[in-house]
Amino acid sequence: MTDPVRVRPLADGDWDAVVTLERDAYTGLGLSEGRAALQSRAAVSPDTCFVVDVGARTAGYMLALPYPPHRYPDLARPEGPPEGPPAETSAFPPGNLHLHDIVVAPGLRRRGLARHLLHHLTGTARARGDQRISLVAVGGTEPFWSARGFVPEPGVVPGDAYGGGAVYMSKPVAAVRQTRARPSLSPPAPTLREVS
Repeated sequence: MTDPVRVRPLADGDWDAVVTLERDAYTGLGLSEGRAALQSRAAVSPDTCFVVDVGARTAGYMLALPYPPHRYPDLARPEGPPEGPPAETSAFPPGNLHLHDIVVAPGLRRRGLARHLLHHLTGTARARGDQRISLVAVGGTEPFWSARGFVPEPGVVPGDAYGGGAVYMSKPVAAVRQTRARPSLSPPAPTLREVS
């Protein structure tokens, strides 16, 4: 892949591409939510929703929003209005960031684009003060998420909520490693005062 890869915040002009990617990824599983639900989830926490571009092409996206541990969005309804009372997800304090959706275009998979999105999300979670990232693995993706440090928590997701075999998973947000400066073998450069 020679085109530059860039992760950036999800913008209003990205929705056609996001809806198409989501529909293509989840319709076969019976899990496609549609534009209104996707936009409602992004509206809860726009600072935690991203797209990945390869050159000028939107190659994938990620929707994440704060949710209490062991809870997750209801696929049958959007977040907040217009149906029922507003969801209170925006009021959840930092602690758990739920990765609701991540999709990479089929022709661009296995090139590290999901890794770019996950790395960006982890940094965002760390900056927000979140201690965990959670998700619901669907369509047999549990091994993919396990390889990325997510641990299954069976029994959290009822069998009919996200399709057969759905598994709630989470992992801690790793703290930034402090690296020690290595001692220099060469003498320090003279300061201006030492030269004068």
